[in-house]
Amino acid sequence: MDIKKYVLDTSVIIDKEISKMLQTGKMVVENSEIIIPRAVLDELQAQASTSRDQGLVGLQEIYEIRDVCNKKGIKIKFSGEKPDYDDILLAKHGRIDSIINELAFNENAILITGDYVQHLAALAQGIESVFIKYNNKITHFKFEKFFSHKTMSIHLKEGVYPYAKIGSPGKFELKRLDEKVITNEYLKEIIKEIYEYNPLNTNKFYEINREGATVIQYEKYRITITKSPFSDSTEITIVRPIVHLSLDDYKLSEKLLKRLEEKAEGIVIAGPPGSGKSTIASSLAEYYTKKEKIVKTFESPRDLQVPKEVTQYSPLEGSFENAVDLLLLVRPDYTIFDEIRRLKDFNVYADLRLSGVGMIGVIHANSPIDAVQRFIGKIELGMIPHIIDTIIFLKDGNINKVYELKLTVKVPSGMVEEDLARPLVEIFDFENGELEYEIYTYGEENIVVPVKEIVEKKKTNTTSNITRLAEAKIKDVVRRFDPSADIEIISDNKVRVKVGKEIIPKIIGRSGSTVSELENLLGLRIDIEAKIPVLDKEKEIDFQINESGSSIIISADKKEVGSNVGIYINNEFLLSSKIGRKSRIKVDKRSEYGKKLLNAISKSSDIKLFKQMDK
Repeated sequence: MDIKKYVLDTSVIIDKEISKMLQTGKMVVENSEIIIPRAVLDELQAQASTSRDQGLVGLQEIYEIRDVCNKKGIKIKFSGEKPDYDDILLAKHGRIDSIINELAFNENAILITGDYVQHLAALAQGIESVFIKYNNKITHFKFEKFFSHKTMSIHLKEGVYPYAKIGSPGKFELKRLDEKVITNEYLKEIIKEIYEYNPLNTNKFYEINREGATVIQYEKYRITITKSPFSDSTEITIVRPIVHLSLDDYKLSEKLLKRLEEKAEGIVIAGPPGSGKSTIASSLAEYYTKKEKIVKTFESPRDLQVPKEVTQYSPLEGSFENAVDLLLLVRPDYTIFDEIRRLKDFNVYADLRLSGVGMIGVIHANSPIDAVQRFIGKIELGMIPHIIDTIIFLKDGNINKVYELKLTVKVPSGMVEEDLARPLVEIFDFENGELEYEIYTYGEENIVVPVKEIVEKKKTNTTSNITRLAEAKIKDVVRRFDPSADIEIISDNKVRVKVGKEIIPKIIGRSGSTVSELENLLGLRIDIEAKIPVLDKEKEIDFQINESGSSIIISADKKEVGSNVGIYINNEFLLSSKIGRKSRIKVDKRSEYGKKLLNAISKSSDIKLFKQMDK
């Protein structure tokens, strides 16, 4: 009697159905032979070696099949071509499936598969095939016992108590769920259950499946599994949305609703983790769907709770860039881009927006302005207002701030000269229309200026602001001529500068050029006056005068450090100065004063120092 041969493909082994069918007698075993392709074994081993649980589950199933076959006297063998490295890399493109079909054809065997496409491909080649639809008997997950109607997420880690976040976005508490720590064996049971549960169901997606890290989206649950080497120990985090809100629940102003309906097409939803960004993004998807707009999403993982009319796209061949051309072919009115993080994500958002697609981006930010700053450097500054027109900042589940962006050309706040005008991005509080920030390029740097803060400080303490600004800027100029110059604030737009009489021409400059430049820079009127020294004969200071290199050194007693003094030659005032920390005054020989002092020393003129006061 001929032996009936069965070839098992990867899908049916991962489904763990064959071992059960052999044990229960549902699969005919008399005069039969089970053939496991070497390609399947190598593929599963490659997955298991990179800590992918599908590979571990598959190898365990092969062990169980072999054990049952040995007990029941069923022949089992490994046969077929061994795949090379490229075959394993291209497994998802059908290379391994092709090797399996070829083996079934050569062995004149029946292919058993849980992959309907594989089943049809075999029939098309004239290969007898049996398609086994997976029938999972699991009715609920073990981890579901930790969830209540208020549970946002559960956190299970080896050697740690189980915890859950209870509440709503921005208003939750971390609560211990059990007094027993989680064991590695318990986590393995949960992971096995998750992997085995209905793998062919279209509502279950492997969003990330890498060495040490797996993210699965199954209906309402987003399941993140991490292991060594990625994490120090096994951990499972399961997130479930508990709040579904419509846009009406946010009690938006009529002004904002009108903007969302008529004008806003470059929207960014920002906020810290857990602030409710995804919730309002889902609300906007529902809102625009009801407005008869075509809405799509870019998500990884796909966990937004959106209407059935909204199609949720994941990265195409590992990249959203590859999905852009396809998205444009389906002509969406709005696309929600959930979790913009990497440089490529910012570029995709900008590309689609400039292509005319209404974009709603979700981004992590600690403050409303941070959402704009995350685009700076990734996108040309002048293009940002064309890409983003509205920023909605969430905090504790509520809308905390709404910004509107505009591009203009003007002189930045704090500058007065017309030739300093430049393109800049203005950021307004949308509700009250107040300008809060300006962003522009200064040199090679992008500067973010908090205009509102400057204005408010100016209102509350105008004099002190002007004092700091005027003194700092004026001293930068006049200290080259008179380090002891005095600055006095006369009014909001006027200051008085007192310097030595002989310094005045140099401060004013040729035809008033120096002082005019300073006035234009500060937007203030500057009056320059001469200091009138008052000579106190009783405050004459003893000193020594010497030449040192290119300088004349006047040395006084240490107790005079910091004193303002006047230097006199033959009772005629020469200059005012301050005795420095080394109890001396240093005068450059090449300066006008230096030349006069040298001449006085050579002629043995009467040189004196007096402490002085200014009137």
